[in-house]
Amino acid sequence: MRNKILKHYLQTSTYTYAGTYREYFRSLPDEVAKLGRLVCAQVIHRVTLHEGNTNANAKLQYGDMTKFPWYRMRCEDDILLTAAAMTTELFRLDERGFVPDRETENKIVVTCRYVSVLMSAILKAKNIPCRSRAGFAPYFQPEKSMDHWINQYWSAEEGRWVTIDADGFYDENGMNLGQYDIADGKFDYAAKAWLDVRSGSVDGTKFLYADGLGTCSLKAAIRALFYDFHALMNDEISYQFQPCYIDNKFEQLTEQDFKELDGLARLLLSPDENFDELVHIWETKKKYRIMNSPLVGDYDNLGRW
Repeated sequence: MRNKILKHYLQTSTYTYAGTYREYFRSLPDEVAKLGRLVCAQVIHRVTLHEGNTNANAKLQYGDMTKFPWYRMRCEDDILLTAAAMTTELFRLDERGFVPDRETENKIVVTCRYVSVLMSAILKAKNIPCRSRAGFAPYFQPEKSMDHWINQYWSAEEGRWVTIDADGFYDENGMNLGQYDIADGKFDYAAKAWLDVRSGSVDGTKFLYADGLGTCSLKAAIRALFYDFHALMNDEISYQFQPCYIDNKFEQLTEQDFKELDGLARLLLSPDENFDELVHIWETKKKYRIMNSPLVGDYDNLGRW
């Protein structure tokens, strides 16, 4: 069973396929922490760019934001959906590729899902089973848990999944997260967040989706639940992708819909133990996979599930 699971997480998606960059990815550092810091040095988070040289970037750890060109997109999530696209743009901006001294003006502006996809693509190219995961990070704000994407890679030496977060220089900025071997309980996985809010054991306002609209509780958790499910099936959908049957229809969902999602969440609590069941759902539950996106809506998908 383990071999089947590990083989699954060596497979790539549209988003994590290395293509012509496979050999280049293999040339990058093998030490995961070193690789993560290198990847982080290529990107600027949209929040960091917005806040400028303050808060997490007070010491210019992420570069001097005053040097970022005014005409560049303030977030390139919309156009750099895949690892190959991100890498191509990085080479276009600086032909040296992934370098620790990349100038601020030559970095790409992407958010956590994109860093996670890039890490998954590189590690898979190195023949290391890896998966992106979605949920909420309680280590950014007191009393709150922000929607976030991370990675898990398989350590053959230790025989376990190691949880990492390469989306920032957290440990170097004194967060003491242990970001390249995050302990259990430090990250709120989507399934547990969903079930905790459903049971009433956690105040749902704790879980926030960063859309600027204050989306929280089950509305935030339902998005993360599908991000995580799709990512575990090697389909790392972006933020604007949601199953057609729930897209802008949260208030129309019934208690039966919620109970069905409770069942999915319980399986996602232990994705390896429940791997076969999750794959079966993936292959048979059409409504979980037929997606709306910025250019695809209900009209296109009507009646297909």
